[in-house]
Amino acid sequence: MSAPTTYRQPVSRLWWLKKRTYFLFVMRELSSVFVAWFAVFLMIMVFAIGRGEASYQKFLNWAASPVVIVINIVALAFLVLHTVTWFVLTPQAMVVRAPGRGRQVSAMKEVRVAGRLVPAATVVRVGNRVPSGLVIASQYAALAVVSAFIVWLVLR
Repeated sequence: MSAPTTYRQPVSRLWWLKKRTYFLFVMRELSSVFVAWFAVFLMIMVFAIGRGEASYQKFLNWAASPVVIVINIVALAFLVLHTVTWFVLTPQAMVVRAPGRGRQVSAMKEVRVAGRLVPAATVVRVGNRVPSGLVIASQYAALAVVSAFIVWLVLR
C-alpha cells in the first residue's frame, strides 16, 4: 500500500509579478545583493588606498569602466529602494512610545514555583505610541545629518 499523497497546486515561477506588494517584497530582498556589492566595493577602495597612490589610481581606473559605472547606478537605485522600504517598515516592526506619557499597569497573580504558589507582580509602563509618520521622518532627518557629516568629512 502506498502512502496517501496530497494535491499541491502548481505555483508559477513569476508569482511575485502578480501584485505590486509581492514585486516590492522580492525587489527589496534582491536589493541585499546590491548592498553587499557596495560594501565589497568600498572595502576594495579602502584596501587600494592603504596600498598607496598607484594602487588607488588603478582602482579609480577600474571604477571608471562603463560596466562598473552601470553596476553602481543599478546598485544605487536598489539601495534607495532598500532604504525607503526599510524606513517605511520600521514603525510596524518597532513600536516607539513617548516617555512620560501614558499610564502604569500592574497585575498581581500567583505563580507556582517549586510546587508552591508565590505572589508575582508585573508592572508595565504604557505610553502613547509615537505616530508612524514621525518615526519615519526622524529616520530621514538622521540620514540627512549623517550624510551631511560624511560630505563635510570628505570635502574639508
